[in-house]
Amino acid sequence: MINPNLRNVAIIAHVDHGKTTLVDEMLKQSGVYRENQTVVERVMDSNDLERERGITILAKNTAVTYNGVKINIVDTPGHADFGGEVERILKMVNGVILLVDAAEGPMPQTRFVLSKALELGHRVIIVINKIDRPDRRIDEVIDEILELLIDLNATDDQLESPILFCSARRGIASSDQNVEGTDLRPLFETILSHIPAPQADCDQPFQMLVSSLDYNEFVGRIAIGRVERGTLRQNQDIVVCNYHDHQTGKKIRVSNIYEFDGLARTAVTQADAGNIIAISGIGDITIGDTICDPETPEPLPFVRISAPTMEMTFVVNDSPFAGRDGKYVTSRNLRDRLIRETLKDVSLRVTETESTDAFNVAGRGEMHLSILMENMRREGYEFAVSPPRVLTKTIDGVLCEPIERLVADVPESAVGSVIEKLGSRKGEMVQMTPVGSRMKLEFLVPSRGLFGYRNEFLTDTRGEGIMASVFDSYAPFKGEVARRSSGSLVAFETGETNAYGLFNAQDRGMLFVEAGVPVYEGMIVGVAPKAGDINVNVCKKKNLTNMRAAGSEEALRLVPAKKMSLEQCLEFLADDELLEVTPKHLRLRKSILSNQDRAKSRASKARLEHSQS
Repeated sequence: MINPNLRNVAIIAHVDHGKTTLVDEMLKQSGVYRENQTVVERVMDSNDLERERGITILAKNTAVTYNGVKINIVDTPGHADFGGEVERILKMVNGVILLVDAAEGPMPQTRFVLSKALELGHRVIIVINKIDRPDRRIDEVIDEILELLIDLNATDDQLESPILFCSARRGIASSDQNVEGTDLRPLFETILSHIPAPQADCDQPFQMLVSSLDYNEFVGRIAIGRVERGTLRQNQDIVVCNYHDHQTGKKIRVSNIYEFDGLARTAVTQADAGNIIAISGIGDITIGDTICDPETPEPLPFVRISAPTMEMTFVVNDSPFAGRDGKYVTSRNLRDRLIRETLKDVSLRVTETESTDAFNVAGRGEMHLSILMENMRREGYEFAVSPPRVLTKTIDGVLCEPIERLVADVPESAVGSVIEKLGSRKGEMVQMTPVGSRMKLEFLVPSRGLFGYRNEFLTDTRGEGIMASVFDSYAPFKGEVARRSSGSLVAFETGETNAYGLFNAQDRGMLFVEAGVPVYEGMIVGVAPKAGDINVNVCKKKNLTNMRAAGSEEALRLVPAKKMSLEQCLEFLADDELLEVTPKHLRLRKSILSNQDRAKSRASKARLEHSQS
């Protein structure tokens, strides 16, 4: 039995190909808004960080009604670091809309999310977006998508997927690239005709897999998922069980049931099979749990989430400035916050270390972990983090490391420098394709080889290059990769920077601080052009005398300090450095703050290496 008045669909694509903009127009044209209602752009990006960065971080649910059929839509992240969000919500839907940029074509994350959808047997609607771009290359992009489908072992039915041509910003779609559409009706019609209606066996005992979690201060955790079978009624008794843990939880009573309606959740008294719903009132539920009827507790298998590939150590801040900015500064605060994050982010892993003040946090990439840090500092947490490091595996007795598939779209003049830089980072070029006046390069690069490369890439391509990467596989360890060719300028003493000290220090390298900034011994205040750290006294004051000389009173000219974002700071870190993260400041520092202790540590390390040789 199927529910003909229901469709569940996810929109998947690479980052910045227009998913959230398309959802905006689908909401508008389905009558969710009043005629005179003021609507913000990218309304689904409700998180502050999402709006600031222009990317989707969390998968979100909405629903529209077209010709009497309710269409549940899930807007998913496009960045590879949030692939865990995409993997788990694909269990909730019966088909996907694959959005591809008419100029860029399929990118690494396109391959990743499409492969997950094909594995689950989902039907696909291909939408070529941004057809009004002057550099569009629609025919080539269609060929690339078909090649990708063949490469991912798509079935005959999936290879025959309908193709639509769309401009999400203008809210138009057409089934013929030579005919301009007037609205999104062709897309809605294709969803109804091509995406199958969900199975709705309402006579069986209730069963629902939790694919997503939300949190509300008033009702606590909210479980989101698709009802696999049966009917759930308000105040009905249920039990929670897990496929990997065969213990069944105690009997719980459902307090509230919600359906998605436009941008809102509507409270309902019952929900039938096939629908995507939210349930509140279950205290300790997690993603991957199954909610069942107490008489038949049958847990459902959960989609295997790809393992993390990168790890960082979060430690309690022990700098001389610790506790000045943050509200939560203790190890207990830090531990509780990290554990709470794992409850809603299934691709994050937190493990405790021998030290009670340090925790290893593993994730999908630098952005995945930096978003967590940014959210924590905005909540008032204060901590320090180590440089990122990759997670290796031993496969058949061979040490292996994660390899990324990187696609770079660069001007022809920058091809040489990009190939040279990635080659020095153990990258292997697998394909080079001319795209108009630009080149599309595809590499297989060790994940650690990409640490700190993004800034170099933007410099080499003069800001015109586009690069994106996604985890490809594990391969034998490629050997040593030079992390950083530059050293650090390290503050010699604790105090406040002044113009005279900075003027004398700026000849040694590029500074990160300006005048009037408090610094401490061991804090990194700049970057040296060559390898090796240099101690500088940026707090040094000019000695006052009663003698005057011609020109001695001229104003000191200071080079503007370089300001770095959180991601840039993480890329900069060397193995013996930490990043101090507080609600108001980002400070780079040495792990060992004392100049004397660092010198002793270097000397003992040199003696050890000499004795071993």
